[in-house]
Amino acid sequence: MFDLDFARSQFPAFSAPALKGWGFFENAGGSYACARTIAALNDVYTQMKVQPYHAHPAARRLGERMDESRVLWAGALGLEPDEVHFGPSTSQNAYVLERAFADLIGPGDEIVVTNQDHEANSGAWRRLAEARGAKLKEWRVEPQSGRLLLEHLAELLSPRVKLVTAPHCSNILGRENPVAEIVRLAHEAGALAVIDGVSWAPHAIPDVGALGADVYLFSLYKVFGVHQGLMAVRRPLFERLPNQGHFFNAGLNAKRLVPAGPDHAQVAAAGAVVDYIDDLAARHALRADSPRARAAGVSALWRAHETALLAPLLDWLARHPRARVLGSTEADARRAPTISLATERAPAELAAELAKRSIMAGAGHFYAYRLLEALGLDPERGVLRLSFVHYTSPAEVDSLMKALDAVL
Repeated sequence: MFDLDFARSQFPAFSAPALKGWGFFENAGGSYACARTIAALNDVYTQMKVQPYHAHPAARRLGERMDESRVLWAGALGLEPDEVHFGPSTSQNAYVLERAFADLIGPGDEIVVTNQDHEANSGAWRRLAEARGAKLKEWRVEPQSGRLLLEHLAELLSPRVKLVTAPHCSNILGRENPVAEIVRLAHEAGALAVIDGVSWAPHAIPDVGALGADVYLFSLYKVFGVHQGLMAVRRPLFERLPNQGHFFNAGLNAKRLVPAGPDHAQVAAAGAVVDYIDDLAARHALRADSPRARAAGVSALWRAHETALLAPLLDWLARHPRARVLGSTEADARRAPTISLATERAPAELAAELAKRSIMAGAGHFYAYRLLEALGLDPERGVLRLSFVHYTSPAEVDSLMKALDAVL
């Protein structure tokens, strides 16, 4: 059984006076940072806030910490360390990748995007198609459920498709997409696969190596860490991409896809989340002799706890007369605890009313503008989004339902 008390004890936010009594339900926009992350950042800023990799001890320690973050995340994701890259955010990382992909795409080529994505993993590739004279194909959601159907992707594929992009999970619908099958279909057609994992990684650390995606992106600040985006770029593709950094850094893998240069302190602290995962594995006596196995074991604990909290909430919302849950109302292993509601009252008003009842929630389109249009909703009006993660308690969910009932 998941030790919720232990997990919550690892997050200083739960003992902060300013946050006492508040229920946090906008985790999809950014999670609390774990104590390991905060301590690692404090250590860097107080002990080694210098330029890394020079000869003096502080610089050596900082460089070692930065290298260790890549090793730690590579182990958790089933990758090699040189396949892990850190950048300012997933949106910025996608933009840089788009620039790097320009040499691989040309007139007559085709790019497949979805209308389910966060705009970061849609807009970049749409711009690339326009700039390079390539044909853009849109893999559209089923308008009632919002699902992406594999048979529709198969219809779009051809020998001219060079790139397929898709989300691992919608940041509005909370439903996991069959990424391994998406990647397989793309590769069988001779295309590369770019997967946005921002909305899934906080709930289950992905086995990127097993999924087979050529690029996998997610945001560390939504996975209990620093404000950085992590790019997993598989080695065969990375070797084809031109340098996007300073010309004299072309031989340094860690800098080739980070034009502005890395944020030394945040990169050094990025691996602390993996330490937290290992702490959870030890607390639960998980028999796992590899970083990837520990990440998988802890992810299973997270998912079981989240699903147990999600089931009664979804069931209650499905029966509520003044709110409509977008997407699936079934709580299972493929349903993340990210719930978006179409409501009679304006979502922004509801979020403000919830705040008066000590519930933190969000309202808007959450950069999924095209998805809301496809579902027949006004993106400018948006939706009310409620999202939680493994550190959320049953009592907080109960408080959420009581507050929702009052404001809806």
